[in-house]
Amino acid sequence: MPHPQHSIPSGTSAPAGLSTGLTILFAIACGLCVANIYFAQPLIGPIAATLQLHAGLAGLIMTLTQLGYGAGLLMLVPLADVVENRRLITFLMVGAVIGLVGIALSNSAATFLAASFLVGTCAVAAQVLVPLASHLVPEATRGKVVGNIMAGLLAGIMLARPFSSLIAAAFGWRAVFAISAVLMATLAVVLWRALPQRRPHASTGYARTMASLPGIVWRTPLLRRRAFYQGMMFAGFQAFWTAVPLALAHEFGLGQGGIALFALAGAAGALAAPWAGRLADRGLTRPATGMAIVVALLSFGLGAAAVHFRSLAGLVAAGILLDGAVQVCNVLSLRSLYILAPELRGRLNGLFLTFIFMCAAVASGLAAAIYAFHGWGGLCLLGGAFGVVALLFYATEFRRNSLLPAT
Repeated sequence: MPHPQHSIPSGTSAPAGLSTGLTILFAIACGLCVANIYFAQPLIGPIAATLQLHAGLAGLIMTLTQLGYGAGLLMLVPLADVVENRRLITFLMVGAVIGLVGIALSNSAATFLAASFLVGTCAVAAQVLVPLASHLVPEATRGKVVGNIMAGLLAGIMLARPFSSLIAAAFGWRAVFAISAVLMATLAVVLWRALPQRRPHASTGYARTMASLPGIVWRTPLLRRRAFYQGMMFAGFQAFWTAVPLALAHEFGLGQGGIALFALAGAAGALAAPWAGRLADRGLTRPATGMAIVVALLSFGLGAAAVHFRSLAGLVAAGILLDGAVQVCNVLSLRSLYILAPELRGRLNGLFLTFIFMCAAVASGLAAAIYAFHGWGGLCLLGGAFGVVALLFYATEFRRNSLLPAT
């Protein structure tokens, strides 16, 4: 139990900020939480075969996890404005452990899918950790700290696929989820002991909190704008990473090991997160946002050219640029939202990510169909279209009375 002096009330910042060790712990926790959503993606084939799940229904292996994540974003993340945060985070991580154990022991598709939904729902612990970290640091360094933590989150997304591929090849797919369950259980204990308490306003109940969500969306144009930017960016990201394993196999003849190494190289884009946070702290949110959108758009052009000329190095570069651009925009968005109203950070975070999740879910479905019928070139046009739409909306910032502040 933390010493009472480590408790902070809602809407205040700890003057000393976060230590380097605690920042690293936040980053590791966020990365592992979100990694649980993606472990199954490269293992759909062997999982479906083991559970005798019809090929036409194999997509449910990922869909149920994503649906659970979406439900958690909308229904559980706003609890960060109601429930003591350390307790909420620990509760969610214990739920994830139960779900991961359920997956590892599943002998039927029904139990696997139910456990996957639970894991996805509880993976939103990451989205409670990030706003909690923002409460613990002064505004002057908030972007830097959020950027460092988001680097860990993106690294978890990018490293989940190669990790699960390599572990499954050596020990079978069940071992992936068993190992993650042990790591999550250990992390839950460490976080319970290391995190300070944060108690939101006691007068705000869950029903009132949920009822306030539509009004927050209506009254917060910055939320709508930043969610749209990130929704388009993450849609492109999801489309790329849904189809690129197919392109690597069909166009470059890579096996599972090569695809895992490609995903590992793509994780280098996470290095852009701390840099993005520093830009935000210096008041450069607006130009950095435009730059990120342009880089994402250009990355699809590079990706198309790389496959056309059979350049694997070019495709790796496209993946790194896209990942970095998406991460920069995400950090800038979160930093902008977190300075609005400390007492609303949980709800702002949940609403922001729910819209992004919806865009990504649609993009995942479109990507598979576009690649099947129009190949990699069609996929790059889809990703580029998301970038163009974001860029056109970004242009409206330069009208008089722009909705997005420059800082």
